[in-house]
Amino acid sequence: MQIRDKILIQKYYLHVFNGIFMALGLMLLTFGLWLFFDRSNLFSVLFSSGENQLVAYISCMLLGIGSVITFTSAVGFLGSVKEIKCLLVTYMSFQILVFVTQMAILVLIFTKKEEVHNQWNNRIDEVISEYGNESLAEQEPMWNILNAVQHNMECCGRYNVTQWERNKNKENSMQIPCSCIKSSLKKWFCDVPRNSTYSMGCEEYLNTWFENNVLTLTAITTSLLITQIFLITLTGQLFRNIRKNNIWPNES
Repeated sequence: MQIRDKILIQKYYLHVFNGIFMALGLMLLTFGLWLFFDRSNLFSVLFSSGENQLVAYISCMLLGIGSVITFTSAVGFLGSVKEIKCLLVTYMSFQILVFVTQMAILVLIFTKKEEVHNQWNNRIDEVISEYGNESLAEQEPMWNILNAVQHNMECCGRYNVTQWERNKNKENSMQIPCSCIKSSLKKWFCDVPRNSTYSMGCEEYLNTWFENNVLTLTAITTSLLITQIFLITLTGQLFRNIRKNNIWPNES
C-alpha cells in the first residue's frame, strides 16, 4: 500500500475518533455549566453556599477540561486536514496531558465518592434542622427544592418523618412540612396527625439521583480515556507517515 493511501485511511479514522472526542468534551462542558448555573437541583444548591464551594470546584474543573478538549480537537482537525506536523505534535502533547488529567479525575471519583456522599447526607440533615428559620431567609431556595422532592416523590425527611422532630423552628411538636402530606398550602409547616404523612423517607430517591450522576460522569471520563488511546496511536502513525511521504513520496 502506498504511503499516501495509508495517510488517507489514518486521517479518516482520526477524524472519526476526534469527532467522538469533541462530542464527549462538549458533554463535560454541558455537565459543568449545568452544575454551575442550575439552581433547581438539590446538589448544586447544597454545595454552593457558605464555605462549602464543592460544586464551584467541580464545575470549574469540568469547564476547564471540556474547553481544553474542544480546543485540542480543533487543533487535531486542522493538523490532519492540512497535514501540518507541528500541529499534530501539539495535538498529541495535549492528548497526553488530558489523558493524565482524566486518569486523575477517575481516581478522584472512586476515592472521594463516599466522602462526598457523606457530606451530601450531612448537608441534607442540616437543611432539615434549619428549615423554616425566619433568620435564615437566604436558605429558602434549599427549602423549596426539598419541599419539591418530598411532594413529588411522596416522601418525608431523609430516612423518615421522625427526622423532623429535630427541627426547632416549628410552633409545636405536631407540625411537619406541608410537603410531607398531599397539600397545596404554600407555607413551611402544617398541623397534621403524624399517621397522615408520607411514611417513606427520601433517602432512596436522593441516593439514586446521586449515583446516576456519578455514573454519568464516570462513563464520560472512561469513554474519553478509551477514545484518547486510539487518537494518540493514530496521530503518532499519521505523523510518521506524513514525514515519510515528504522524504520518500513514492515509497509503498
